[in-house]
Amino acid sequence: MDGRKDTAVEAVLEQLIEHGPGEIASVFARAFELAMQIERERFLGAGLYERTPGRKGYANGYKAKRIDTPAGTVSVQVPKTAGHDGEPFYPRSLERGRRSVRAVMLAVAEMYIKGVSTRQAEAVMREFGIESLSSSQVSRAARLLDDELQAWRTRPLGEVKYLILDARYEKMRHHGVVRDAAVLSAIGIGADERRRVLGVSVALSEAEVHWRDFLESLVARGLRGVEFIVSDDHAGLRAARRAVLGGATWQRCQFHLARNAIHHAPNTGIRKRIGAELRAVWNASTLAKAETALAELVASYRGTAPKLATWLEENVPEGLAVFTLPENHRRRLR
Repeated sequence: MDGRKDTAVEAVLEQLIEHGPGEIASVFARAFELAMQIERERFLGAGLYERTPGRKGYANGYKAKRIDTPAGTVSVQVPKTAGHDGEPFYPRSLERGRRSVRAVMLAVAEMYIKGVSTRQAEAVMREFGIESLSSSQVSRAARLLDDELQAWRTRPLGEVKYLILDARYEKMRHHGVVRDAAVLSAIGIGADERRRVLGVSVALSEAEVHWRDFLESLVARGLRGVEFIVSDDHAGLRAARRAVLGGATWQRCQFHLARNAIHHAPNTGIRKRIGAELRAVWNASTLAKAETALAELVASYRGTAPKLATWLEENVPEGLAVFTLPENHRRRLR
């Protein structure tokens, strides 16, 4: 990566660490193991099962070692050797890899959204201290990373009860130019009530065509059983959601509603308190009480901020669908 900030990749990495830690940690571990295997081959002067005149010693299995990463602790298989004199084999990439965890994970996140190239695979190996790779070693690294990421990106999804859709604009390099890009994400909650990243896509905008392609890719991977969707009310997302997942109940994201309400507030005093006033509505114990609290809030602004009152009346009810869910699920789906 060059000095120009690619915040889209950073954003994807944070999503994957928060809601898909097992998957990104697994790819990191496989890359780590490959770097150590290449280092062992160089130490022995031969690859696994390869016979060469200058070979010294032989591969002698692996020893498991646990490595802490931002996505949790992973187990890696550290290669061992036997049958040689002199200093015992110890992969220097083991220590280098520990210091380069985030850099490698950033590279993995970039490959997750852009695909794997030999240049990127070689760069990942360099993060582990493995330089001057042969063309076959570079191809081997690229193939391993591509296989791991492809299995992750295309894994079957199955039944997902709740779906959270979001987009954020970040900087991304595209054909050498840094420009704004929309990072589209889908987080699912299944029967085990755990949040998982179902997919992440970087698009040029939030236009319907991009959201529809993204949602259809999830359905093609077996996404089914979606009963409840949380998202903002962006026109492109709204149209795509209705076309692809129109049977699900929709909840307008309360965070986005609160932020939009601030923009409609006519003065600083209202802007400072409107968020707390909306939280009082959303924290009501029942839908009926929430609707009553909203009606009172709207009435309180009829005289002093009529445009805000109208906006609240027309938009905030879209954030009350969550009251149809069991109470213990509501806070996670606002």
